[in-house]
Amino acid sequence: MAKIKSVFPLGFPWQTEDPFLFCVYHADHYPEGNAQMGPKASLEGRTLGNDFTLKDGWRMYHGKTVPGFPAHPHRGFETITIVNKGFCDHSDSLGTAGRFGMGDVQWMTAGSGVQHSEMFPLLNTGKENPLEMFQIWLNLPQKNKFVAPHFSMLWHEELPIVRTETSTVKVIAGNYNTQEALAPAPNSWAAAIANDVAIWNIHVDAGSTYTLPKAKSDVSRILYFYEGDTIEIEGRTITPNHGISIDALESLEILVRGKNAHFLMLQGKPIDEPVAKYGPFVMNSDEEIQQAMEEYQRTQFGGWPWPDAANVHDKTKGRFAKYPDGSIIEK
Repeated sequence: MAKIKSVFPLGFPWQTEDPFLFCVYHADHYPEGNAQMGPKASLEGRTLGNDFTLKDGWRMYHGKTVPGFPAHPHRGFETITIVNKGFCDHSDSLGTAGRFGMGDVQWMTAGSGVQHSEMFPLLNTGKENPLEMFQIWLNLPQKNKFVAPHFSMLWHEELPIVRTETSTVKVIAGNYNTQEALAPAPNSWAAAIANDVAIWNIHVDAGSTYTLPKAKSDVSRILYFYEGDTIEIEGRTITPNHGISIDALESLEILVRGKNAHFLMLQGKPIDEPVAKYGPFVMNSDEEIQQAMEEYQRTQFGGWPWPDAANVHDKTKGRFAKYPDGSIIEK
């Protein structure tokens, strides 16, 4: 049986499989920042508030001064945000906040409902501000759709990393060989070992062969080849910006050619429940979606305790996380 099930081009967002709902890759080469932590460059010609066109190598997204995503609601799933380069400023309706980046990961369970903003402050004033990040949406099963929202930071200094002479694997969720990831959110689909959820960021040197270990069970598994030159799998040449759906019960040899190759791997046991989606809400039926919209209009999921929908933190602050109990961790 072929180890490759299918190969498909990566769009915006990337194609995913149950239990994952959505995955987007942001790679923006922002210029130096100005006094407001926005780009020190003209914004003429951009559709501010809805700028998704890659102009001059970067986008403002829904931001008008600072790039990013001002306050918006979520219900019924989790967001896992991996920031490899640059920074993300998080604020939410629980009063929690953070600035994270340079390899940090934020894990947020929306559960019964939360508002949050994700802004990308351009902190460097004398040089460019590259941003590279992934945001992954992991579904919650019906029994956990209304759990209390949860926020946690997985700091890059604490994330397990498995290195060989020719590869580096950052273990964000699941187990890699014998290396166990940090604990996921408590009500996550990833919290049960039997669901075999794994999220790995893999970097492989050019001219080497990397073996992706097989999973413990027959789960969905996609390898996203997002940067490099070419790779070869079972005699098939694959170029960057392609996803590869593979048989999780087989190990996979990958020959890397030309340049170093960079991959994101998502795997997990399907939840196998009906999925109803509308924008930032993911439930099991259209009726539940309607209820979510009505409740958000009525309650704003607790309101917005910050001075601006596009809240950014003080420019002088380093990496930090403020939790619901008021405790603050600084890095």
